[in-house]
Amino acid sequence: MPARYRFSIIIPVLHESSIINALLASLHHLITEEPFEVIVVDGSPTQDTLRAISDSTIRKYASPQGRGRQMNLGAAHALGKILVFLHADTFLPANALDLIQDALQDKRLVGGAFTLQIDSQRFLLRMIAVFSTLRSRMTRAPYGDQVIFVRTSYFNSVGGYQNLSLMEDVELMRRIKKQKGQITILPTAVITSDRRWNQEGVLYTALRDTLIIFLYWCGMPAEKLAKFYPWQQP
Repeated sequence: MPARYRFSIIIPVLHESSIINALLASLHHLITEEPFEVIVVDGSPTQDTLRAISDSTIRKYASPQGRGRQMNLGAAHALGKILVFLHADTFLPANALDLIQDALQDKRLVGGAFTLQIDSQRFLLRMIAVFSTLRSRMTRAPYGDQVIFVRTSYFNSVGGYQNLSLMEDVELMRRIKKQKGQITILPTAVITSDRRWNQEGVLYTALRDTLIIFLYWCGMPAEKLAKFYPWQQP
């Protein structure tokens, strides 16, 4: 099917009914002349987030739980040439789509991500954001909360996301790197909520995430690491 949009913004959700409409409203303020669609994929059997959506223009789908599964389902229904994978607690800058469009004028690039900024004045969280961006620039494996974008044709050619309980974003980027695909990390920041760190404790979450990343890069399977994130298991 020919692409009808330049961009497909795909949002995987799980029990996000309290924040989803604020995120969707923010997308109406994106400054671009390029046509785009918004797809929300709910991993909850109750579909509570989908039922909370008040915007009738949003394309809504239900899926088994698992961020990789949900994003793959959204991509399978997408009508855009470029896929933008957006977390429910992350906000795009107003010119985000034009920045992606400009970056992908370079035909050597298959995709990329943004710089990370955490919505907090806490010094530790600001440092976490800085080091996360530095890590992604060195490893060329950005996290999902940096808003990964990729050409639809390339995403399909590499088989999309793997069905992992976590690290599906890093795994995809490692696979792209292995296949000699080039990505870019844009200097403009996306802003992600600090709620996860506040709920679990900033120091504990930072240390746990660092350990998990280290173990994953050392070769420990994501499924074994998922016990640290019991709510993400399928």
